Amino acid sequence: MSGTKPNDFTMVFGFPGRTMEYLHSAAVEQTVSVNDPAKISIRDKALAVIDGFMRRDEEIKIQYAAKYANISNAWKKWQGEVLGLKRTDGVGKKKKQEALFQQRVDANPQWKAEYGALIDDLQAAYDELKPYGLARDYYLEITSKIEVFRVINLLRQLQNARGKNNYQQVLQRAKAQLEELYGEYNSLVDQKLFEALMPMYIEDQPSEFVSSTATKQSDYAAWAAELFSQSELDNGEKVLAALNTGGDELLNKLDSDPIYKTYAGMGELYNAQVMPKLNAIQDRINDLQRTYMKAQMEVFKEKTFYPDANSTLRVTYGNIKGYTARDAVQYDPYTYLDGVIEKYIPGDYEFDLPQKLRDLHEKKDYGIYGKNGKLPVCFIATNHTTGGNSGSPVLDGWGNLIGLNFDRVWEGTMSDINYDPSICRNIMVDIRYVLFIVDKYAGAGHLVKEMKLVYPK
Repeated sequence: MSGTKPNDFTMVFGFPGRTMEYLHSAAVEQTVSVNDPAKISIRDKALAVIDGFMRRDEEIKIQYAAKYANISNAWKKWQGEVLGLKRTDGVGKKKKQEALFQQRVDANPQWKAEYGALIDDLQAAYDELKPYGLARDYYLEITSKIEVFRVINLLRQLQNARGKNNYQQVLQRAKAQLEELYGEYNSLVDQKLFEALMPMYIEDQPSEFVSSTATKQSDYAAWAAELFSQSELDNGEKVLAALNTGGDELLNKLDSDPIYKTYAGMGELYNAQVMPKLNAIQDRINDLQRTYMKAQMEVFKEKTFYPDANSTLRVTYGNIKGYTARDAVQYDPYTYLDGVIEKYIPGDYEFDLPQKLRDLHEKKDYGIYGKNGKLPVCFIATNHTTGGNSGSPVLDGWGNLIGLNFDRVWEGTMSDINYDPSICRNIMVDIRYVLFIVDKYAGAGHLVKEMKLVYPK
């Protein structure tokens, strides 16, 4: 409860998903220049469409708020990843290490026989992977944003179960999932997403990865309007009514639906021309990467290789510290409720604030949780975290709970690939703010009374 100060020790433990610190430079270069930019561009368009509708229509705002947040989460992460990797010269660092690796390998006959071609083999494999990785990203990113395609996937599962003993079970599951989907669905929004994203699928990638069922149009808006007007799949009432009578009539004419035919052709090409080649190359890269990891540990004996995250328990430690984001932009390690109030925009779906929180700030009614007339909200430190660490407890040097981890700074999201202590910072909510919300805002002080509050340390 006595708080922290800059350079204080912090430790985070949890079950983070995946990091990839020991990749070949070609993998990092493709992330920076090919894959992340493509995915960012696709999500730019999708978010612009959804945001436009959400700002004009309260019902759509409610329907799509969670979807918007889900799409924007990785979109922000990829932008920060590119920014951080460029600023810290992530590719250049990898190339320098590879040059030193090759120099040492060439000087050792045993290593040269075993690892001499390893760097070049990885480069060649990634060069071969590049177009297929891009095709994967275009297909998966675009088809996952157009929700009528998800309707088709669920109906396909039902179609495949026809004549089987588990048909009724699959039917009930499909109905439940479709009821949930259509409950938060707007056909016009989906049509506009189709209109915005399909030109990217058709025009922004090599023609060999574009299905003949999705051809270049002179007017994509007219094409989208025509397909959606001729299809029933964007009409939840009709689809669910058909399923309530067994689904035979709907499934019998599914193959002739114009949106189904477009999507089916895209999927067939992807499954036949992209996935087999992609998987074969990736398998080869995985084998080479295992050898490369083993080789690095042999060749760089002076280096400590801490393990990548793999969804198992992982402990990371660091210090509370601000950072310089870019020229003349310096971030302090702490934020306060004052800053939250400064961002307040009445009625805005992102920055609105409840009256009670504003009243507590106005009165400076922070109870035992404030310090020097201010209420701490968040702080940052140099712990190496990743996706899956959200909610992880943060301890001080005495083992006291001082916060909960929930994010990384924008420029530091590249830490999955290139952890750099100069800008990689994890973001934690101060436990005093959590207790303030429980006690002063929510009026549940009885819960706080069950806890042991420690101060001084």
